[in-house]
Amino acid sequence: MSRTIKFAQAGGPEVLECIEIEVPAPGPHDVHIKVKAIGINRADSMWRNDRYVESPIFPAGLGYECAGVVDAVGKHVTDFAEGDTVSTIPAFSLNKYFTYGEVILAPDHAVVKHPESLSFVEAASVWMMFITAYGALVVDADVKAGDFVIIPAASSSVGLAAIQIANYTGATPIALTRTSGKKKRLHEAGAVHVVATQEQDMVAEVMRITNGHGARVAFDPVGGADFPKLIAALTDQGIAYIHGALSEDDTPIPVLEIIRKMPTVKGYSIRLVTGDEARRKAAVEYVTKGLASGAITPVIDRVFKFDDMVEVHRYLENSGQFGKIVVTL
Repeated sequence: MSRTIKFAQAGGPEVLECIEIEVPAPGPHDVHIKVKAIGINRADSMWRNDRYVESPIFPAGLGYECAGVVDAVGKHVTDFAEGDTVSTIPAFSLNKYFTYGEVILAPDHAVVKHPESLSFVEAASVWMMFITAYGALVVDADVKAGDFVIIPAASSSVGLAAIQIANYTGATPIALTRTSGKKKRLHEAGAVHVVATQEQDMVAEVMRITNGHGARVAFDPVGGADFPKLIAALTDQGIAYIHGALSEDDTPIPVLEIIRKMPTVKGYSIRLVTGDEARRKAAVEYVTKGLASGAITPVIDRVFKFDDMVEVHRYLENSGQFGKIVVTL
């Protein structure tokens, strides 16, 4: 039996319930994990609200990320054994697998060996943030020295990962934050430039930073009414990725600006990497190497206890965190 967080209807954090369930025996390609820590993502909140890329089948579980110890493996699992320390990457449907539980089942393709340099809390935090940024900036955009990358919502876990990945490639990150209150911390986290969008003219600042050329890439988890400003801040034939919908407003397309600059506007999902075996393995190798060298490192905002999951989701939705929220068991 395992204490597990589920919800029977879409809604606010209060719909989350802790219940006892019997965890099935591992299928041929499944892994049982005794969970030590759970990484919390904005996707979890969107899933709970039925505002995600797929809809939950009730009663639904939650969670893409965890770290823990292998308890049992399916008969065709060859890369893991009982007692191994592991973590999970977001490479499955939340209607089939989830990580909010004391003991969980995960598909073996979404399980990775525990990076030696990390604690369980850190290991539970790294894969969503770094693979999301890696897939867009490295695999798709192939950013390199000389490129400028605009990163809205820069104090989020994925935003901080994007700053580190941009620096790792030799590109220059331009972090966006609403007020100057987080400027110092963002600089300390690796942002070469920081723009407070409620206090400064973002487009003018980006043009000043880039000597009038604009940024080659914008990596946007927000969308909404300010999206046209990102297009205006791009260089000719730049790329704007939309990988989230933090704003509930419509996202307008500035047609004349798009005709003038000829940018590429792309919807982006981590599935570009995690949905392909070769890309998934390359991503794990890239992130593991970066962690080992110290070039990239997880930033943890706050650690909660499993019994406080409703409060965890309330805290997540206040959008005040700087880095990753993690829950321990």
